[in-house]
Amino acid sequence: MSDLDGAARRPNATYRVQLTPSHGFAEVAELAPYLRDLGVSHVYLSPILQAVPESPHGYDVIDHSRIRAEFGGMAGLRAMADTLAAHGLGIVVDIVPNHMAVPAPESANEQLWSVLRDGPASPYARWFDIEWRDGRVAMPFLGDDAEHNPPVRDGDVLRYHDHVFPLPDDHYRLVSFREGPGYRRFFDVSSLIGLRVEDPEVFEATHRVILDLVAEGVVDGLRVDHPDGLADPEGYLERLAARSGGAWTVAEKILVGPERLPAGWACAGTTGYDALNRITRLFVDPDGREPLVDLFVRHTGAPADYAEVVYACKREVLDLFFTAEVDRLTAAVGGRHLRPAVVELLAAMPVYRAYVRPGEPPPETSVALVEAAAREAAVRLGDEAAVKEVARRVLYGPAEAVVRFQQTCGPVMAKGVEDTALYRWYPLACLNEVGGEPDHFGVTPEEFHEFCASLSPGTMTTLSTHDTKRSEDVRARLAVLSEMPAEWAAAVDDWSARVRFDPSLDLFAWQNLMGAWPISVERFTSYLLKAAREAKTAISWVDGDPDYEKRLAAFARRAIEECGPAVGAFAAGIEPYATAVSLGQKIVQLMMPGVPDVYQGNEITDFSLVDPDNRRPVRYPCVPAGEWDAAKLLLTREALTLRRRLPDGLPYVPLAADGEAAGHAFCFARGDRAIAVATRLPVRLARRGGWGATMLTLPPGRWRDLLTGRRYTGRIPLAHLLSHYPVALLEREVEEGATR
Repeated sequence: MSDLDGAARRPNATYRVQLTPSHGFAEVAELAPYLRDLGVSHVYLSPILQAVPESPHGYDVIDHSRIRAEFGGMAGLRAMADTLAAHGLGIVVDIVPNHMAVPAPESANEQLWSVLRDGPASPYARWFDIEWRDGRVAMPFLGDDAEHNPPVRDGDVLRYHDHVFPLPDDHYRLVSFREGPGYRRFFDVSSLIGLRVEDPEVFEATHRVILDLVAEGVVDGLRVDHPDGLADPEGYLERLAARSGGAWTVAEKILVGPERLPAGWACAGTTGYDALNRITRLFVDPDGREPLVDLFVRHTGAPADYAEVVYACKREVLDLFFTAEVDRLTAAVGGRHLRPAVVELLAAMPVYRAYVRPGEPPPETSVALVEAAAREAAVRLGDEAAVKEVARRVLYGPAEAVVRFQQTCGPVMAKGVEDTALYRWYPLACLNEVGGEPDHFGVTPEEFHEFCASLSPGTMTTLSTHDTKRSEDVRARLAVLSEMPAEWAAAVDDWSARVRFDPSLDLFAWQNLMGAWPISVERFTSYLLKAAREAKTAISWVDGDPDYEKRLAAFARRAIEECGPAVGAFAAGIEPYATAVSLGQKIVQLMMPGVPDVYQGNEITDFSLVDPDNRRPVRYPCVPAGEWDAAKLLLTREALTLRRRLPDGLPYVPLAADGEAAGHAFCFARGDRAIAVATRLPVRLARRGGWGATMLTLPPGRWRDLLTGRRYTGRIPLAHLLSHYPVALLEREVEEGATR
């Protein structure tokens, strides 16, 4: 990883805003005074290029030459930028180099329309990663009704529902939506076609508007969506850094376990899922693992071994979604006789990408990763020679084999783990996050300190995003369950005795109902429908079951109507502990190394679930509705404004309390200027009678707690320091005449 984010260019803190047709540039401009006073330095915008007009997220771009009209267009963007700048705020934007939309009608994407009309002769054929067969590309948009309701010719176009294709159809074939497309796509989403930004001409055409805005100073930083889908992420980031003048850039790279961002990537770091998962685990009690797994197995009948579930889910999605991708990779590797070995190697890969570049010696870590996966695959397949041959070719073979393997690993991980296994194996759902490891309960303070010491100062940190499965405060509530598994089991047993539906889903429902409480029947039903479709144990996005879905909706309603009071009482009973976890997570994230991001509305409590639930409109200004809200808003504002005062590059210094409850305090300093103190495992702390005589020795100087106004020096009892809030944020006071 290259730290191409000089301090003068790096944001101090960002605030993520989800732009929508009803919340565009003018509405963001109105937030300028509020965001300035909150303490952030940059507004971090979801994609701003022209997307499908009704798109609620903007990742389905149809025109790279225009700023999205529904947000206010270029004029609206410039007006917003001027207002933000007048309040001392810059702009970071989310860019989507991997794909663009296959809209309905298809003519809305000018480049794609040209390719469908003119085939390989189109000047835009080089834009897309297409597998041409006899000069035609497979377009999988025919529904199950196509036999009785076929496409209809209408002049010089072919119409099918909302889809429109050019005539004659010499350069495309319409096939069932159940088949794979004749092009690389985003995961299994056939309405998002892969771009070939490794081609300099395509890069320039798709990035010109954004890079012009960077050059003009309208945009200060970039967030790169899904770089793992690209043919050459390292080369892409090198070109982007060169063309952007080294603008601060972070990449949405999902890192699993000990995996680290490749050293050669020309970016400041990741978008923060690595930090998010470790912060969550810092507040999870590892002693809760065995009883919670036992509860999960008893209620669901699922395996206790998460790895077994992951393998089964990967194999399932390979067969269900990725037949076309596997066939294309198999052809590149060397022929259909190797297809079973290709499938097993993909299923065994534990990460999203192995970072091998054609024509270069593969990194030792990549070789070790692929070879370890190959050993596992060989055992499962029983054909060691075939698996070794596939592993050799994806490491050292033809460019097409090396690149295609890299581009297929990510979708299999995303759909097999993120969008299947995490919905099937959930003893403690706060661990089921993007890049998370739900079978790894807890992380020690020493391990977390070591992680922080390894971070680039320019990497992003976060607790909630538009892609998280649950917001930070839902996770805070669920983390508490790791400390009280017996009480949780008793509550779930009681609720399940009153209302039950599907053993594979019920426990998942109770966790999320409690975590998101209070929640409407409509929101809860929508969430459970999505969860059931992702789990694919009864229904899926491809195959529905109206009867099952009707019974699921009835379960969601009954769960709230009949058990809601008890669920609410349980949530209220753990609120002091959940508050401690919530504030602990927040102070660690805001004060640890990196550029902290605050997701919209999460300066106060937010009990959102997976998208689209977490993209609901936020009512500004965020006004506290209770003590938890007030404490979180105070902490967020004070931490962000403190960071604005601190010089860049302050070292991260672990601190340790001493005494009988020392393990419940997580403390660190930033140089000699600031100290963060958080409470860990608050239930166990309360059960042991509190802090007792546990002490914290402060570094030399006079320190002021920005949350309470109290001043401290020397050794202080944690019972006193944390008597008002479960966290403390200390700033060293500078004597008159001294320099900072």
